[in-house]
Amino acid sequence: MPGYQKDLEKFAGLDAQVVGVSVDSIFSHLEWQKSLGGFSYALASDFYPHGQVAEQYGVLRTGPPIPGISERAIFIIDKEGKLAFSHVYELSELPENEELLQALRKLQ
Repeated sequence: MPGYQKDLEKFAGLDAQVVGVSVDSIFSHLEWQKSLGGFSYALASDFYPHGQVAEQYGVLRTGPPIPGISERAIFIIDKEGKLAFSHVYELSELPENEELLQALRKLQ
């Protein structure tokens, strides 16, 4: 997530806003952000009802190896509120911002 912070101007230049969402609590988010030096973009909590947003997007894990967390996924929603891009990554994989920036350029 710190990688998004460094490219916020590039995202803004493509008329995009970065929003992170996880199933962790707000308190957990605050502590995590503090440990990484903070972010200037929104980080939303999908904690209660637990994982409702992740479930609606089809990325809430319900089985092994770690049920109750969400997959690492990226969604780009266009100005009309339609899903324009989505990709699920391995939890250990950090998505490349350039892939996302290219998807945003296609929406221009």
